[in-house]
Amino acid sequence: MTVNSTETEIKYEAAAGVALPAFTGLPQVARAEGAAPEHLAADYFDTDDLRLIRAGITLRRRQGGHDAGWHLKLPAGNHTRREIRLPLGRATQHVPEELARLVRVHTRGKELKPVARISTARSRLLLLDGDGAQLAEVASDDVTAQAVGDAGRVSRWHEVEIELTGGSRDVLDAADRLLQSVGLSRSRQSAKLARALDLPEGGSGMDRKVDSTAPAGAVLLAYLETQASKLKSYDPMVRNAEPDSVHQMRTTCRRLRSTLQAFRKFFSQPQSDELVEELRWLGNELGDARDAEVLRDHLAERTKELPAELVIGPVAARLQGHFAAVGADAQAAVLAVLDSPRYFDLLDLLDELIEQPYASDLAELPALQALPPEVRRTYKRTMRRTEHGLSLPSGERADLALHEARKAAKRARYAGEAVTSIFGAPATHFAKRMKKLQSVLGDHQDAVIARTAARDLGMVAHQAGENAFTYGVVFGRLDGETWRLRRQARKAWRSASKPRVRRWLG
Repeated sequence: MTVNSTETEIKYEAAAGVALPAFTGLPQVARAEGAAPEHLAADYFDTDDLRLIRAGITLRRRQGGHDAGWHLKLPAGNHTRREIRLPLGRATQHVPEELARLVRVHTRGKELKPVARISTARSRLLLLDGDGAQLAEVASDDVTAQAVGDAGRVSRWHEVEIELTGGSRDVLDAADRLLQSVGLSRSRQSAKLARALDLPEGGSGMDRKVDSTAPAGAVLLAYLETQASKLKSYDPMVRNAEPDSVHQMRTTCRRLRSTLQAFRKFFSQPQSDELVEELRWLGNELGDARDAEVLRDHLAERTKELPAELVIGPVAARLQGHFAAVGADAQAAVLAVLDSPRYFDLLDLLDELIEQPYASDLAELPALQALPPEVRRTYKRTMRRTEHGLSLPSGERADLALHEARKAAKRARYAGEAVTSIFGAPATHFAKRMKKLQSVLGDHQDAVIARTAARDLGMVAHQAGENAFTYGVVFGRLDGETWRLRRQARKAWRSASKPRVRRWLG
């Protein structure tokens, strides 16, 4: 059975036999209690070129200890990782498919095989509260590591780690201060495998720093790298059908594409143009699953809002049955996309752009000078489309025009977000105003689509001999909602178009 958990811990370099301080002065900690020592032996799996550990991911098969089994650890924030565990099973040299598919965004067809064996002699100390509940565990480890295929390379070290097991972050922070005050220093590599292979710390790819003196290309590259890392982090969540994961992955895909489009002149073509097209393809493939989620929720909520006497016939059952089938088909299609060569090629293109950007000469210009005109272009495009859409009488033409205005506002928002690292509050405020406009226009588009779906479902229900009255009521309410959202869009645009919102653009 698969076990999912979140692991929050900090590791420290320490001399063998180091004396640990008393922890009873920490917040919530009433006493510290020794636990049985453990002897752990783990085989770590990775590709030949170590793609997992370079991304801050570890995959191991560990014997011994209270949690023996297969462990996959994925970065999840500051000192935190998501841990997915499976029982040991019989296989010792082949990674279970259930785990292998969750790292396919990195392996992309590369074989996973043992790359190191690490043995640990562990002493444990449990930090307990007044009721005897466990707050954290302090482990003192003697580690012996050997890389596979390198018989002469054996490394040994001692480390201390503290992991939250039930306490709050305050416990971890206080313990961290205490351990550093007695001379322990944080480990440069939080994963034992990274230290065993003498690799720099891998991670989320979100640590590239830029400031106001940076060239334009560096600012854009830092933003793209952050979004690329997010895209990869959502892949295993989508594969596990976690709530909102498709939406987050699709949004990140759009951010990448919009940035490459809005700042197109800073990247040489045709490479970046190819990546834009592939990101559009991926976003569209994710769209069916996401649109099914949104449409289902929209219609279900509108139906629940109706008085009971207006809900006639098996409306809830029809909605559930229709969208269950649509959602299952869409999820299956998404999983097929995530295992496709085209998706892996897209990821390769993205990695190549970040590692060796196809920058034009303009990328070397100062960011403060070169980037505002490009953001200003996205604003002007939004202005033209929004004012055109709002000027049209209600109807299909207006709906289509407002949909185009929403896409323009989205690109302007993402352009603003891409430069907040150097323009700060003005860019953040601009992005928030564009986001508000985008959100209102997005709600309008959702209502338009849901209105059509209500009509179509009503026709199907009628043909099946059911009373279609309720679908008509829902249709009418959604039609009224589109009018209300048009008024909100005018208000959002008045706010977004104020001179102070775009003054920083020059």
